[in-house]
Amino acid sequence: MIRLLYNLLFPLGLLLFLPSYLLKMRRRGNYQRNFGQRFGLYGLQVRARLAEQGPTWIHAVSVGEVTVALKLAAKLRASEPGFRCVLTTTTTTGFAVAERQAADWMQVMYNPLDLWPIVQRAFATIRPKRIVLVEAEVWPNLAAGARARGIPLALVNARLSSRSERRFRRFQPLVAPTFRCLDLVCVQERKDVDRWTSLGVAPDVIKEVGSIKYDPADASGDCLLARRILGSYGIEEARPILLAGSTHPGEEEVLAGVFQRLRAEFPSLVLVIAPRHVERTREIVARLEQYGLRVALRSSVENGRVIEPDCLLLDTTGELRDWYAVATVVFIGKSLTATGGQNPVEPILAGKPVVFGPHMENFASVAESLLHHNGALRAADANALVTGIAELLRNPERRECLVEHARAVLAPHRGATQRTAELLLALQSHAPADR
Repeated sequence: MIRLLYNLLFPLGLLLFLPSYLLKMRRRGNYQRNFGQRFGLYGLQVRARLAEQGPTWIHAVSVGEVTVALKLAAKLRASEPGFRCVLTTTTTTGFAVAERQAADWMQVMYNPLDLWPIVQRAFATIRPKRIVLVEAEVWPNLAAGARARGIPLALVNARLSSRSERRFRRFQPLVAPTFRCLDLVCVQERKDVDRWTSLGVAPDVIKEVGSIKYDPADASGDCLLARRILGSYGIEEARPILLAGSTHPGEEEVLAGVFQRLRAEFPSLVLVIAPRHVERTREIVARLEQYGLRVALRSSVENGRVIEPDCLLLDTTGELRDWYAVATVVFIGKSLTATGGQNPVEPILAGKPVVFGPHMENFASVAESLLHHNGALRAADANALVTGIAELLRNPERRECLVEHARAVLAPHRGATQRTAELLLALQSHAPADR
């Protein structure tokens, strides 16, 4: 009855939010390509490639989840040489990163909308032997379709923010049947077990394995591209770099003011900004120039328009990990003027000290642990940012100490990818449920 109600209301909600959804897709660009896949429509080449494969279907929403999915897929392939997978994603940015980094044994597609006929077509085309959901999204029709076909369904690197938990608890009678379809839930910490159990997940399917995102294995970037681009702009390797990763609206202006104040003491300092959504590039450039900064785009190197900038804006996707390798200090975006924060782990694994604002709700556990063990700095406002970053720029020993403590915080997650892969490969098909 609950899923019947969901299937009646979902099309209405889709129609209601479709205009804003399409507008957002248009802003992010390249939305027309493979658009039919969202409706379970696949070309002849895709269908031919998937025929008789019996792949693992891995779904990752956007760039962050895609990074986890690629890391996990590589581990599964190493453990099972014949392993093949379909990697689906929701956003165009996630699709671009997945397609660029996917191996030849992977098929990258868009995830189908969770309408029953569309999901049915997706199952008929992909014919997966297991389904792996990364971090958060468990769709009712997808879960019910897997259960009806006896296909094992797993949620890995399971993440449940306090806000999401409160929302799920409010609608627990509605969401519990979907969560009961899960055959495996890989959680990051012991405290997560009770939280997922309270939402209807069977206790025996919940396994504490650590976080794939925080697993130090195979997480280093390649600085050669970043060094070449910086060199093209006349920025020497010895110059200090303040890198702001995955920034959100309002943060670029704060960073511009912070940067100008820091330049009084560190005149050779360079600001590198990687916005979370590159479609905001024009807007960000205009705002930074209002602060008197010379701004250059990372893409301008290929276009031959090269000036020596105060600020380099990364208007490309999928390269941020490589840029961490050249930073002196890293600011974590979406933590100052926006709420939620971004993942602080990649810069730490690159050996860089991190500073973030007061809002790290999406990574609250690791953020608090980093602060408790002196593995990161938290700045409440622009003044605190100036003070904290200046301290790190003038004191190399302080930077090294911060990184050493941060890596110790991440150490318990070592091997999380391998542990998750072993649990997935052990999943067995079960008797199909009544449809």
